[in-house]
Amino acid sequence: MEPRSAVRVRVPAKVNLFLSVRGLREDGYHELVTVLQTVDLHDELTCTLHGSPWARAHPAARQLMDLVLSHDGGPEVPGDGSNLVLRAATALLRRLGIAVGDRDAPAVARPCTRLHLSKNIPVAAGMAGGSADAAAALVGLDRLWEVDLGRDALAELATGLGADVPFCLHGGTALATGTGTDTVRVLARGEFSWVVCEAPGDGLSTPEVFAAHDALVAGTAGRAERPSAEPDLVLQALRTGDVELLAEGVHNDLQAAAVQLRPDLADGLGAVRRAGAVAALVSGSGPTLLGLARDPEHAQAVATALDGRFRRVRVVRSAAGGPRIAQVPAGSSAQAPR
Repeated sequence: MEPRSAVRVRVPAKVNLFLSVRGLREDGYHELVTVLQTVDLHDELTCTLHGSPWARAHPAARQLMDLVLSHDGGPEVPGDGSNLVLRAATALLRRLGIAVGDRDAPAVARPCTRLHLSKNIPVAAGMAGGSADAAAALVGLDRLWEVDLGRDALAELATGLGADVPFCLHGGTALATGTGTDTVRVLARGEFSWVVCEAPGDGLSTPEVFAAHDALVAGTAGRAERPSAEPDLVLQALRTGDVELLAEGVHNDLQAAAVQLRPDLADGLGAVRRAGAVAALVSGSGPTLLGLARDPEHAQAVATALDGRFRRVRVVRSAAGGPRIAQVPAGSSAQAPR
């Protein structure tokens, strides 16, 4: 089948500048208060539509669509229906009333969308790589299939895919509450420089980290508990661009649980601080570690000092905006492999 057209989406990772877990809700999810910001560490998703001439009508006229996913993310990235890219694509098709065909054996006679994911964001690392990829799929396929639902309608689909997906759909800087899906934009002036340290070993499961957090909280029953942290300092730092104030305010309630599950992270955090970072913390549910630097030059010096200590060390900046779309001409080498 000849490709009709292709769309490429470049989508950034996120960091939690502040994360407070306010307890377990009746629906089984956790009540959160978190400040999210994108960083210029990106995945790319290329979406290519193939089909015979009769299949080139508007998607609403189609009855069935095959989906095929490929990626370069290694064995830790699922290639089946559990991958958030395919889940997002399936959710959008259902919204359009189109059935999903055979992902493994697409038929020549019906339209097929091929999705190729180029991974750069660490996997299962607390930087919302999967959520970012889901957002990229929603934005890219909305354009490729000429649906034009708009970001508000896409945000409704995003909410059903994961807590971070609605934020990743817009990017930038936001304060999130509830389960993390209720977001409001936050004023952020200037840029911040970070050192992203990929810890060796396996990633951490977000549900396991939350379960460990709950166990730690339960273990404090009957003892004096510190009041819940508040994001005020972080929000003020973002408004003013004050790095030192941000260093004072960054906070992650899940850090203790991540360190309990991965004791090596405590040594890693110490190494980041000794390398000169003005603040060090676990990114989200971990195990990636973040070091806040005063400026890009200082970040590079910290990264150099950490060379060889982690699996990979990279310098990034925030905030990095949201998903960016580029139309790819049919037949371009950038499109997904057939």
